Amino acid sequence: MKIPYNWLKDYAEINVDAYELADKLTLSGSQAEEVIMQGDTIKNVVTGKITKIEKHPDADRLNVCQVNIGAEEEIQIVTAATNMKEQDIVPVALHKSILADGTEIKKGKMRGVVSNGMFCSEEELGIAGDKPVHGLMILPEDAPLGMDIKEYLKLNKAIIDFEITSNRPDCLSIVGMAREAAATLGTSYKMPSFKYEVKNSDNINDELKVEVRDELCNRYMSRGVKNVKIAPSPSWMQERLLEAGVKPINNMVDITNFVMLELGQPMHAFDAREIESGKIVVERAKGGEKFTTLDEVERTLDSECLCIKDKDKTIALAGIMGGLNSEIKEDTTEVYFESANFDGTNIRVNSKKVGLRTESSSRFEKDIDPNLAKLAIDRACSLVCELGCGEVMEGTIDVYNNVKEEGHLTVDTNWINAFLGTDISKEEMKKSLDSLDIKTEINGDMLEITTPTFRIDLTIREDIAEEVARIYGYDKIPTTVFSVSTEREPKYKKNILEDKVIEIMIGNGLNQSISYSFVSPKVFDKVNIPADSQLRNVVKIKNPLGEDFSVMRTTTIPSMMECLSRNYSRNNDYVRLFEIGKVYIPNEDENQVPTEKNILTIGIYGDCDYLDMKGIIENLVDGLGVEKAKYVRESENASYHPGKTAALLVRNKKTAVFGEVHPDVTENYGIDIDCYIAEIDLDQLFEAAKMTKSYKALPKFPAVTRDIALLVDDSVLVADIEEAIRKAGGNLVEKVQLFDIYKGEQIPADKKSIAYAIAYRDENKTLNEKDITKVHDKILKALEHKLGAVLR
Repeated sequence: MKIPYNWLKDYAEINVDAYELADKLTLSGSQAEEVIMQGDTIKNVVTGKITKIEKHPDADRLNVCQVNIGAEEEIQIVTAATNMKEQDIVPVALHKSILADGTEIKKGKMRGVVSNGMFCSEEELGIAGDKPVHGLMILPEDAPLGMDIKEYLKLNKAIIDFEITSNRPDCLSIVGMAREAAATLGTSYKMPSFKYEVKNSDNINDELKVEVRDELCNRYMSRGVKNVKIAPSPSWMQERLLEAGVKPINNMVDITNFVMLELGQPMHAFDAREIESGKIVVERAKGGEKFTTLDEVERTLDSECLCIKDKDKTIALAGIMGGLNSEIKEDTTEVYFESANFDGTNIRVNSKKVGLRTESSSRFEKDIDPNLAKLAIDRACSLVCELGCGEVMEGTIDVYNNVKEEGHLTVDTNWINAFLGTDISKEEMKKSLDSLDIKTEINGDMLEITTPTFRIDLTIREDIAEEVARIYGYDKIPTTVFSVSTEREPKYKKNILEDKVIEIMIGNGLNQSISYSFVSPKVFDKVNIPADSQLRNVVKIKNPLGEDFSVMRTTTIPSMMECLSRNYSRNNDYVRLFEIGKVYIPNEDENQVPTEKNILTIGIYGDCDYLDMKGIIENLVDGLGVEKAKYVRESENASYHPGKTAALLVRNKKTAVFGEVHPDVTENYGIDIDCYIAEIDLDQLFEAAKMTKSYKALPKFPAVTRDIALLVDDSVLVADIEEAIRKAGGNLVEKVQLFDIYKGEQIPADKKSIAYAIAYRDENKTLNEKDITKVHDKILKALEHKLGAVLR
């Protein structure tokens, strides 16, 4: 929304320049995009009178014009324009002139004839607005010759371009921004005059009827003007329109545009002669109907497009643009003003459909206040009287079915201060709100607020707090440091950890799968579940789809094996899958719902072994920050290979079982290669998860590494050796790394050689040989005592 600075000053008391005003309004919530000094770019463009027009000798479409620019000698201009005549005064861009868009004009030859510049239209001067321009700009006949065009058109004025958000349609007007400016500066503003005198005794209700047939029209008002004298608008009105980017046309049309810019309410003026039926009907168009708008473009309408009709003949697209068949003409003597309100969504959709977005539609689509219609039509009549261009008729047509009322809110001032982190007095709050025409009364600590109908954005107490804050001054609100914690609320922890598990699994190259929670009772035999196993105690479905879906699963191994089998049967030779699902364990009391456990199931085959699966589990444990996890042999699970299966212990609870699937099970599922599966109890894993990250400084003192080679029984587990080393070494052992396992001729058949690199470090000092030897010897003794290990 481009707001002329001088026009704003007509209604608001402004004591700062345009740049400072833009900054202050930005701070109070009205985002100023830029301050445009209109005409700054234009150089060396003057007024000139065309004294003679001749056809170009070698080009039928060009004219050679002699132009008086107030100098001793006339200059010659060659132009393709056709809308000028001799004695017309036009803007002339001379040699080395610059236009509004930065284009530089130099003299040259056009088809062999010298041209010392060019004539200008409103578009070249940057004042055309959104409407298309046809031909040159013709200036009034009393315009002085040779005058700088910026000075004559008063282009050296500031215009502030604001970005108006969709929830503040009240700011799409001069008055709306004047209200904001006055509230921001702590001054006052005034409304324009709405007084008018009825000078014609004829009543519009005797001549015109209005019927609203669609709920998309919220309000429709009309008032008549007789004995209209169509003429150019006075210079002050033209000046204001041009500053706002709207091209003046004639007094009646200019009044409607002026009111729209001033109050934010679009209006339209119909030539009364063209309303042949004497009845205006507001209804939707007929599908496929053709209609020519004021811009002389024929448009095809559909049945959703709301129209203004002369009984059956469409004369305007509601809220978008009037029709060519009812425009104001030079001989118009009677006018019907339209001031209406339409559904914003419908206007936006139809504007897009017909490819026509106007100043009018851009306002209506934001759901402007229907009560503005009355102010706008009063203002238009006031301007008719002021300009002396017609006689306002008796009566008003006003179809307003659902009257919009003011809103009411009660807000605690203590809450506002707590919400904003301020200590603003309730009197100051009232002052801020009153300055925005938000009526406020103080009742103890409460503010009794009446919200005006033009503020559609004020519905909850947070909206009121925002109004107080922005007028009080965001820059006055003290800076406070938020209390921030990386810990999330417990109710969200499970979701966060599940997302983390999925991230880790995908990071390990796995794809997520989903399977049904109800299975067939036969699956327990297929995965070697013993007949007396508790896993066979299932929750039965009362109305199953069939036997294959008749019980709720107590283990996820069958579901994963089905997935692996399906992929194997389709010749997928490399599969990496995971599923997060539930198992259902029945309670002893049949009246209680079963216990649901969250299970992560991993299934892989193809170019992998047991250690690949163990690596995935280790990455999961590390990623969730689980401490003191322990891996032990598992030989009691009949679904797995007895020698290639392990269990994960977390806080001494069995949290997972993983390993190679038993060959009988893979055969039952028609798979001829080794498969590896893991079942992980996510509930237990999440209990031990530690997602809080803490900073640890880099060590200041060096580490010392000692290698150790041990001879132990073949049955001794590597995990037991590492645990013994860490316990004996205490805080000085920083890292234990296995780097060799050897069985061979030099080693007895029931023995194995295991070699470790042990890193020692003290955080408080540099370790000497004596310190290291003491700890190292302690580790050796512990290994010998607990595991029967000897140095090799």
